[in-house]
Amino acid sequence: MGILFTLFVSLFVISGTIAQQSKTYKIRTVAFYNLENLFDTVNDSLTFDDDRTPTGKDNWTVERYHQKIDNMSKVLSEIGSPVTQTSPDIIGLCEIENREVIMDLINHPNLREKDYGIIHFESPDERGIDVALLYKKAVFIPSSFSSLRLMLTKEEDFRDYTRDQLVVGGLMDGEEIHLIVNHWPSRSGGEARSKPNRISAARLNRKIIDSISRLNPEAKIISMGDFNDDPINDSFKNILKTKGKVAGLEPNDLFNPMEMLYKKGVGSLAYRDRWNLFDQIYFTANIVEKVPKQYYFWKAGVFKPAYLIDNKGQYKGYPLRTYAGGNYIGGYSDHFPVYIHLIKEVEQ
Repeated sequence: MGILFTLFVSLFVISGTIAQQSKTYKIRTVAFYNLENLFDTVNDSLTFDDDRTPTGKDNWTVERYHQKIDNMSKVLSEIGSPVTQTSPDIIGLCEIENREVIMDLINHPNLREKDYGIIHFESPDERGIDVALLYKKAVFIPSSFSSLRLMLTKEEDFRDYTRDQLVVGGLMDGEEIHLIVNHWPSRSGGEARSKPNRISAARLNRKIIDSISRLNPEAKIISMGDFNDDPINDSFKNILKTKGKVAGLEPNDLFNPMEMLYKKGVGSLAYRDRWNLFDQIYFTANIVEKVPKQYYFWKAGVFKPAYLIDNKGQYKGYPLRTYAGGNYIGGYSDHFPVYIHLIKEVEQ
C-alpha cells in the first residue's frame, strides 16, 4: 500500500498522510547506497577478494560479516523514513560481491517484511564487486533488464575490467519508469589520470539514456550511483550535460538535484578533510514536471543520521565505516546513502 501524505504550511506526517490545503499525495522513495565491500567470507579464486576472508588481511570472519549485514539492513530500512515512515521503494546498490550477500541482506529481519525483489548480474570487475537493484514487489514490476559493459583499456592496451551499468525498465504503480545503476571507475592513481575512464562511463550512460528516449521520447529515466565524480565535474557538465536548476530546463535535459546540495557543502563521503558528493541521483526533465496523476520530483537528500557518523578520532564527522586506518571498527560504510522523493496527487 502506498504512503499518502499531506502538505500544510509546515510538513508533518500522520498515519502516512501529508496535506497542503485539500490535496493528498502518494510518495515513493528511490535511494542509492554504496555498501563498502559487502563480501561474504568465501575465497573466490576468480577475483581479488582475498583480503575479505577469515585468513586475509582484514580477518573477515563470519561474525564480522553478520554484523555488516545487520548494519546495512538497518540503514536501508530507514532511508527516507522520517517522511515516509517506511523503507525506500527502489534501492540501487554497489560494492556487493554476489547475489548471495544480497539475499542475506533482504532476508534480514530489518527488511524481510518489505518483500524486496533483486535484479543483479555478475560483472567482470577485478575485485568481484557488482551493482544491483532492489525493488518492493508491491510497488514496482520490472519488465526489462540488462547489464551493459563499460569497455576500458589500460595504458599497455590490456583490458581494464570494471563494473557494468545495470539498466532496468518497469512499472511503478502502473507508471513506466527506467532505472540505471552505476558504479563508475575510481580515482585510483589520481583524479586527472583516471578521469578518462569516468568520461567513458558518462558516454555510455548518455548513450543508454538516448537509446531509451529514442524508443520513447516521453520515457522517464532515473540514473543513480557512485560516480566517483562530483556534480560539477566534466563527466556531468560536459558529457551528460546535467542541469542543477529547474528554471530553464528543456525537454531533453537531465536534472541533477545533487548539484545544488554540493554547492551548499553537502557531501556523501570525505577524504583528507574534503567532502565529495560522488553518490548522486539525476533524471530526465519530465520527472520535474507536475503532470496530473503522475509521479514527479519533490526533493533530494543525503541520509546521515547520527549513528552513521564517526564521533571521535581523526575521522570525526566522517561516515562511520567498517574499517578505519586498517583497523576493524564495526561501522557501516565510507559513504552516506542518497535518495529522492517522488510524489503524485491522488484523490482523497
